[in-house]
Amino acid sequence: MSLTTQAKKQRVGFIWQLLDNRKASAGAALLLFFVLMAICGPSLVSVDPAAFVGPPHQPPSSEYLFGTTGQGQDVLAQTIAGARTSLVVGFVTGFAVMAIGALVGMAAGFLGGWVDSLLSFITNVFLIIPGLPMAVVIAAYLHPGPVTIGVVLVITGWAWNARLLRAQILSLREKDFVLASIVSGEGRFRIIFREILPNMTSLLMSGFISATVYAIGAQVGLEFLGIGDVSVVTWGTNLYWAANDAALLTGAWWTVVPTGLCVALIGFSLVLINFAIDEITNPRLRSERSWTRLLKTHDLEGGLTTPVVRSHGH
Repeated sequence: MSLTTQAKKQRVGFIWQLLDNRKASAGAALLLFFVLMAICGPSLVSVDPAAFVGPPHQPPSSEYLFGTTGQGQDVLAQTIAGARTSLVVGFVTGFAVMAIGALVGMAAGFLGGWVDSLLSFITNVFLIIPGLPMAVVIAAYLHPGPVTIGVVLVITGWAWNARLLRAQILSLREKDFVLASIVSGEGRFRIIFREILPNMTSLLMSGFISATVYAIGAQVGLEFLGIGDVSVVTWGTNLYWAANDAALLTGAWWTVVPTGLCVALIGFSLVLINFAIDEITNPRLRSERSWTRLLKTHDLEGGLTTPVVRSHGH
């Protein structure tokens, strides 16, 4: 069996294990709900999220299911409309962070020499610079908007993935199948993308999910601070206007809770999927899970029930 065929079978097996995992299933179902809400939600809600529909700070009722904001806008419409922009920025930024980190990390780890020294130096510079202050400074000098926030998050977030993937490449390039490919005269790009990359699928998926969680949280946080286009309806600007309208001081909790709960749940769903990937790919966790299944099979999970006979010496 060729190494490529074996790698394909490993990927198929990984996908089946992921589908069979309860954490992954729960996380994927919750994530699918928010994706469908972002895609189909605005067309199902007839109210314009930017329109003034009623008196300010109206509590939830049959007329306004989630109440109104301090400016008389419908909270439900704003929560649903904000999902699309926030999720698009989060997923696109997460993919860009993972892709740039993977390219830099794989190039540094596989090529070595002066390339590794230069890329590692650049990576270390971005790692020691505080991410949030740097994001605030960059965003303050660029045109406000979701695209600017995404660019800022990519600039400040790629270095950690690059460092992690470089270490993995350094480990994999000493494996027999990589050395055999080098001896056989295969090109560097072919070795990286055909031999090494398939063996890093789980790590890349985990990096993408972690980067997406970071991007969604950071985007909401930056826009909450007012760094962004506050005229665009997103989850971050919803919280910004709630704070600006003194929602908590006036007891208008309904302008904060829906958006905050959505951000928490989308992060929770992605973390569940990330935990599932770790359970499947981590050898120690796989071993613990195997022992747990064995104990359950033999009804020994609660401990040994056979009495222990003590022998007394004479």
